Amino acid sequence: MAWPWLQTLHTFRQRFREERLGLTAGSLTFTTLISLVPLLTVMLAIFTAFPMFSSFQSALEQYFLKSLIPPNIAKPVLASLTQFAAKANRLGAVGLVALGITALALMLTIDRTLNAIWRVKRPRPMAQRVLVYWAALTLGPLLLGGSLTLTSYAVSVGQGLFTKMPGDLAALLGGADIVLLGLAMAGLFHYVPNTHVRWRHALLGGVFVSLGFTLAKSLLAWYVKQVPTYSTLYGAFATVPVFLIWVYLGWVIVLLGAILAANTPSLTGRLHLRPDTPGQPMALALEVLRELWRVRESGRSGLSHLALARALRVDPLQLSPVLDQLLAMDWIGLLEEDGAQRLVLLCAPERISAEPLLSAFLARREGLLANLWSQGDWPRLTLAVLLASEAA
Repeated sequence: MAWPWLQTLHTFRQRFREERLGLTAGSLTFTTLISLVPLLTVMLAIFTAFPMFSSFQSALEQYFLKSLIPPNIAKPVLASLTQFAAKANRLGAVGLVALGITALALMLTIDRTLNAIWRVKRPRPMAQRVLVYWAALTLGPLLLGGSLTLTSYAVSVGQGLFTKMPGDLAALLGGADIVLLGLAMAGLFHYVPNTHVRWRHALLGGVFVSLGFTLAKSLLAWYVKQVPTYSTLYGAFATVPVFLIWVYLGWVIVLLGAILAANTPSLTGRLHLRPDTPGQPMALALEVLRELWRVRESGRSGLSHLALARALRVDPLQLSPVLDQLLAMDWIGLLEEDGAQRLVLLCAPERISAEPLLSAFLARREGLLANLWSQGDWPRLTLAVLLASEAA
């Protein structure tokens, strides 16, 4: 099946504008600059506490120099950050706690942004998020540094074999940093949103980010070298604006990768976003209840989120808020068996009043809207009455 390139570009443009991700990338850029020194301080503290990990630190520095930052600005930026972090190590306990809070602020901002892209209304509990991110902050550098050290050691030991390999295979092994970045981004997209994200969708977003970083880094390095605008204007201070531009571009690429991972089910299934018209959530809720009613009456054991979206021909991300509301009302349930999740209908449409549904999706019974309820005689409606023409 051919990939819908035009629909993908349209999705990028639409979601980027709807979620105001340009402003979000700017906010993340500012938060990143504030958090870089605390993050580096925590990492250096780990490496300093365990001298056996000193080789991991050098491997990480080489990785950042080679992979994440254009070579034109990598060395001065890393040298300045290391110098700042070394001074931050002299802070007392209160100062270190403040640095840790600042570092976690960046991760919580990322958490909130990715949940918004996946249209998740309820993030994980704060204690759980802090615990997970603190584990990533402390164990992540060790795991990444260890893998980079082992990779460098394997390449150096087999240097003769490495040089005798075909060019394509040698380039593949030499691009291990691209693979590591892609896997790290896939893990971010899979674990951070408080919803089920399939690994193949997360990996697709990770590959996009990894290739995007590689291309953007090369283009920015070429531009800075060929068009010395910033060095002419700012002189020795030119590293700062170039680094700001690079961080902003990096976050834009990450957010686009998240959009791709989140919208892959709708892109591959040719599912479209319905127009945001008045009453649209109510119409979707009725369609969901109707479809799950049909499934239950036919003797089947529910539908997955994606199967339900395909049955209704609607974008799964547009369907998520409706499902969350129906789950909160206990009208539908989410069952998990053998790692697979199924949505099932819990209510009896013939006996349950439609009043909670109308109040949640259409109009609350308060103020002047109470007249609408009394004149329309809505409280006497049952759900089966609303679904009768469709379910017949």
